[in-house]
Amino acid sequence: MSKTVVIGMSGGVDSSVAAWLLKQQGHHVIGLFMKNWEDDDNSEYCSSRQDWLDAVSVADLVGVDIEAVNFAAEYKDRVFSVFLQEYAAGRTPNPDILCNSEIKFKAFLDHACTLGADYIATGHYARVREANGLFELLKGKDPNKDQSYFLHRLNQQQLSRTLFPLGEIAKTEVRKIADQLQLPNAKKKDSTGICFIGERPFREFLNHYLPTRPGPILDDTGREIGQHVGLSFYTLGQRKGIGIGGQKKSNGEPWFVAKKNLAENTLYVVQGHEHPWLHSTSLHAEQAHYIAEHAPQNMQLAAKTRYRQHDAQCVLGLAASDSFVLHFEQSQFAVTPGQSAVLYEGDVCLGGGVICQTP
Repeated sequence: MSKTVVIGMSGGVDSSVAAWLLKQQGHHVIGLFMKNWEDDDNSEYCSSRQDWLDAVSVADLVGVDIEAVNFAAEYKDRVFSVFLQEYAAGRTPNPDILCNSEIKFKAFLDHACTLGADYIATGHYARVREANGLFELLKGKDPNKDQSYFLHRLNQQQLSRTLFPLGEIAKTEVRKIADQLQLPNAKKKDSTGICFIGERPFREFLNHYLPTRPGPILDDTGREIGQHVGLSFYTLGQRKGIGIGGQKKSNGEPWFVAKKNLAENTLYVVQGHEHPWLHSTSLHAEQAHYIAEHAPQNMQLAAKTRYRQHDAQCVLGLAASDSFVLHFEQSQFAVTPGQSAVLYEGDVCLGGGVICQTP
């Protein structure tokens, strides 16, 4: 049955093909281009104008109406402010997750409803399934592109109104469809990095908003081997850009960021990927969110502690209504406070929480 579907069109190939697929399914499709960032529109790194032109060109070819909507104020209030608070506290947040729950599936959904939408849609590689009166979030069929990790904070109301046209197909098929349709953006590279930062140098961007506070870099023996520019500018497991390239030990292995001590403004680094400071067998997460609106009954689950990580077998322990602990069968590399631990049972994404500490 034909429905009115409002789809977020970013100017990228994924959302463009998703819009075409919805048209092929007989829906009345309306495109919506979201502008979420405008602090430096004139920057060489800002692609929003070209993205808008690409989205309009695709909409014209596919045969859908499109409009632009500005969510920059909502984004700055609900996403960017949290992003800065987390980095200032020495953690490494994932703003794309917050953007999905607060902007793309909240502010966007609200606006779509004013346009008479029965559903909203995006170009994410994920799936929605209704089972026993509940809506489930499933991994996308393409394991190399599955984006359920970024969507784990969606709720029942949001999932009940959402379509993911690309959930059942592979990225290679999406590119093939774009070529066959001769979409103007068929060869466009996928965007990388955080949505409002794009391709610009991350440290340079962050430096506009957070002050530098230099301090010592120590190794695992307590020896000072350099100076950091500010703990906010480093993340656990980081290998490049530490600034101690000339420091060598006999083993010659690369350096990794291993710990941060905010009270003493000290950064700790170690050599070698297998150093014990870089590995954890458990974690504690807060801000727990469960898609089914209750904690899982099965405590033998799998989890990801970062995107593109393989599912890791673990045991879930409930610490409180809004927090949980995970105990892993095998140690995990660079479990990072501020990142999300996302829970899975097979292909079903159950929800997750924000990592706050490891032993």
